[in-house]
Amino acid sequence: MAEIIAFADFERLDIRVGTIIEAEPFPEARTPAIKVTVDFGAEIGVKRSSAQITAHYSLDRLIGRQVLAVVNFTPRRIGGFESQVLVLGLPDENGAVVLVKPDFRVPDGGKLF
Repeated sequence: MAEIIAFADFERLDIRVGTIIEAEPFPEARTPAIKVTVDFGAEIGVKRSSAQITAHYSLDRLIGRQVLAVVNFTPRRIGGFESQVLVLGLPDENGAVVLVKPDFRVPDGGKLF
């Protein structure tokens, strides 16, 4: 069972929707990954992330896709690359990442609540 947290802990996470505007290979990563650039709208701006999503997504299939990401984590350096946000996904039956996205197009920068 998952650890129980207070609602205030959840509220500290800033999870926003953004549109992937760029995707490129990331051969320097230890685990196969793709570098994505995501536009979160005027308030958050454009941020970059390393995402282990190579099993289900090709570079061209990612452009224009909306995704959810945590935008208020401290950036991490991965293979010389600064990952500024954590793009969210769920594992499929084989453990490969499937991106989380809204069912309908929504304005970039919208906050999950």
